[in-house]
Amino acid sequence: MEDRSEEDCAQENGQSDGTNSKPNGSPCTSLRMFLVALSFAYFAKALSGSYMKSTITQLERRFDIPSYLIGVIDGSFEIGNLLVIAFVSYFGAKLHRPKIIALGCLLMSFGTFIIALPHFIIGRYEFETSVRWVVNSTQISSPCRGDLPEDLTQADRSPQAPSTDCEGESNLSMWIYVLLGNVLRGIGETPVQPLGISYIDDFATEENAALYVGCVQTISVVGPVFGYLLGSLCAKIYVDIGFVNMETITITPTDARWVGAWWLGYLIAGVITLLSAIPFWFLPRSLPTAGSRVPKKSTQEEACFIKEVPHPKHKYQAEEHTSFTEMAKDFIPTLRILFGHPVYVIYLYVVVIQLNSLIGMVTYKPKYIEQHFRQSASKANFLMGVINIPAVALGMFSGGLLMKRLKLNIMGAAKFAFCTSLIGYVLSMFFFAMSCENAKVAGVTVSYDNVDTVSYDKHSLFMPCNSDCFCLSSEWDPVCGQNGITYVSPCLAGCTTSTGSGKHTVFSNCSCVGVAGNFTAATSQCLDKDDCDRMFPYFLALSVITSFIISLGGTPGYMFLIRCIKPQLKSLALGFHALATRTLAGIPAPIYFGAIIDTTCLKWGQKRCGGTGACRIYNTTAYRIAYLGLTLSLRTISFIICIPGFILLSRQLKEEEKKSILTNGGTELEPLRKEQCVVLNSDHAANATENSSDKHVQL
Repeated sequence: MEDRSEEDCAQENGQSDGTNSKPNGSPCTSLRMFLVALSFAYFAKALSGSYMKSTITQLERRFDIPSYLIGVIDGSFEIGNLLVIAFVSYFGAKLHRPKIIALGCLLMSFGTFIIALPHFIIGRYEFETSVRWVVNSTQISSPCRGDLPEDLTQADRSPQAPSTDCEGESNLSMWIYVLLGNVLRGIGETPVQPLGISYIDDFATEENAALYVGCVQTISVVGPVFGYLLGSLCAKIYVDIGFVNMETITITPTDARWVGAWWLGYLIAGVITLLSAIPFWFLPRSLPTAGSRVPKKSTQEEACFIKEVPHPKHKYQAEEHTSFTEMAKDFIPTLRILFGHPVYVIYLYVVVIQLNSLIGMVTYKPKYIEQHFRQSASKANFLMGVINIPAVALGMFSGGLLMKRLKLNIMGAAKFAFCTSLIGYVLSMFFFAMSCENAKVAGVTVSYDNVDTVSYDKHSLFMPCNSDCFCLSSEWDPVCGQNGITYVSPCLAGCTTSTGSGKHTVFSNCSCVGVAGNFTAATSQCLDKDDCDRMFPYFLALSVITSFIISLGGTPGYMFLIRCIKPQLKSLALGFHALATRTLAGIPAPIYFGAIIDTTCLKWGQKRCGGTGACRIYNTTAYRIAYLGLTLSLRTISFIICIPGFILLSRQLKEEEKKSILTNGGTELEPLRKEQCVVLNSDHAANATENSSDKHVQL
């Protein structure tokens, strides 16, 4: 094994058996250092990106914004990519790639710090509550104040209630800083993928290129594990920790009004991203390459996809000192060549639609777990990090190993990716059967007597049992009655007295809780989730299985993209692949997924200065149908588009086979159709098939 490693190192160094020349430094070490640095950069950007998704409910509640607006913030990362991706991919490949990646990491770090900035600008978080915190816990107060008009009770409702004076209100616009920081993160992330992957593929041996890319992609999936775990930790900590007396906080992490320390995770992620930029400053612009790869002729499969590039003088354009004007002149002709290939275009269509489904699902999956299975944000993020994401990482790495072991050609890689996606699609249909009933909230999901379901509107909250109370229909301060039903507020429950303070407050004489009155209610929502607790483990198990199977096709699909193009177009093709997926999937998917989820909201919160705030409770049945239905519908469309793609791919392979028979007498036909290499006795024939053999091994 050690001898094999030294042999690979020698090949990557560009040294043949009869060469004793020693290049400056150690190119093999430099390549490995670049691999480690790129893996760390992938880890950092994946950590901060997944942490962003783990905080969507925290941001909704902190800034009182709906889900679709959170989708706009999440999609702003892709907007940043869109601004510079084409230019970075094309011109960056001809410049010092490691230093450009380092600049990108610095910008990502700065953007992450900007996201956390609003916490230090705006005031303390204030939530609506009827619960008082007093030292004397025997003090009695009345939530239902029938002797006062509504305008007076509003001002005396709670010491934590917001002031009616909205001058200087900043919460309404502070989310703009989050959006701006995310745009900067997107701009900084742009060079990492196209320049990093192309650098590895240029200077690694073809045998190891697929494995190296698989390793980097796997590390990029390990990052979200720590991102979601960080989100889980911060979600447990109150947003204003260290600035308020925690004994005065009357809500818990399971409450719909709870906001965790979302800003703390962004500071940690920013520091990690800053550290990831350091190694790239010390890496060389290019490395020596093996003689068998310079210049490299296209393999037979690559040649059948894209026409010859006008100036293929050298594979590694980064080493050519070409003027900016000359590079700009070649840009449009190169684009025409790239988009003149129908298989590449259909591949982009399929990937864009698949990623619409994937991005929308992943963005709102923690929220789906919170709302549908009534779990806390901390637990939802923890489960995503320790159960779901590792399955994805294992699947992607296993996919890379299978490609190398099975020596899949281009058609084999395409079929493998399609089959894994189709199996995951079929299994995902079983999620529809894993349902939970709506929470029993009087006047929202059930009637006050818990007999019939209701169609919620603000008038359904008022009943004869609370008619003597001057209550607000817009507030959300849930209490749990002794009868197991949640009431929107103590006032709407008809409670006339309360004892205790803070989380230990008990409301009594609640006329709506029982027919005869004199029933009590406690703070927070009722935890009536026995059916959800039984179904939740099955949901997690199926989620792990589907994630693993779908991710098996991730690396083969990505390598299909790399190997179906000319080496000179590699960076540009990867860049436009990223451009298409970010423009048509990364930006719109979170927005329209969030907008559809918003339609399932039953009770909206209210901003301190009026207007609709964040959603407090959803219709879980409608949420499940909308969320899962949209995800699977998009996948169905992508499978339909795959059909003409396979037809075109098969035709082009057959045409190339015919050309091989006419030009080469079929000597290169067999490696294209079979999954093994042909070894001939003569040295001349062995050299003729060397490129095809290397191609199969590295795939």
